[in-house]
Amino acid sequence: MSDDEINVAVADAMGWRKEDGVYVWTANGIDCTCDELWGWANDLNAMHLAEKMLSVDQIAMYFWRLCDASKKDNPFMAIARERAEAFLRTLGKWEEAQP
Repeated sequence: MSDDEINVAVADAMGWRKEDGVYVWTANGIDCTCDELWGWANDLNAMHLAEKMLSVDQIAMYFWRLCDASKKDNPFMAIARERAEAFLRTLGKWEEAQP
């Protein structure tokens, strides 16, 4: 997936929607807006917020997927793109690149 495809997929998974030309999501019962999508594929802080939405059961799967995506001895050193891939794979929203 390209960075743009990742950002759209993570936004969708987090409940973002587009209304009147702006992106809207709800946090603590309040609608928040942004002119453009966050860059989850390149932003560790944004991915940290995405990770927080995973359930306890999903966290275990996410950790396993993160180990696989990062190919590192320490998955906690994974970059944002690797975290986004593991997140989307955990939710069944990762799409393999078409040849």
